[in-house]
Amino acid sequence: MMPDSRGRWMAIDWGERRIGLAISDPSGTIATPAGVIVRKAGKRPPVAELVRRATALEARGIVMGLPLDGEGDDTPRSLECRSIAAELARRTALPVALLDERYTTAAALRAVRESGGNARERKQTDIDALAASMLLQHALRMHALPTVEPAADPAPLVPRPDPDADAP
Repeated sequence: MMPDSRGRWMAIDWGERRIGLAISDPSGTIATPAGVIVRKAGKRPPVAELVRRATALEARGIVMGLPLDGEGDDTPRSLECRSIAAELARRTALPVALLDERYTTAAALRAVRESGGNARERKQTDIDALAASMLLQHALRMHALPTVEPAADPAPLVPRPDPDADAP
């Protein structure tokens, strides 16, 4: 649950290549893009870096996007997000909420176009951080968010396969 005195919340828009971040203002009212973390193929998920960012940004809670499929069912990436969310809750002792993020990137691209910008000319990192910001703004408007339980005995975090590697 989001506490009554909200404080700063960090949002994570989990992507295959980049992880968009956003942070709220101290009153928990306005979300602002806060950069990206570039994922490296064949490496473990950057959980330690997410913990460092949450600490540096003085986050009191984390909202993580949950990339469900069109019918609202889990996907391989949403299962990864669930695991990462539980691990973040364990490592930070912060509340971590999962929120459907199926259309955040599309909404971010639409917002760039509607503001007169060219989505092709915008750096993808800007789009990813903007998507995290839109996710967080949606969460801040909600009165309560269900949070995940910390991973008691966390499953090992497996490296993401390198799509450029030669298949056996």
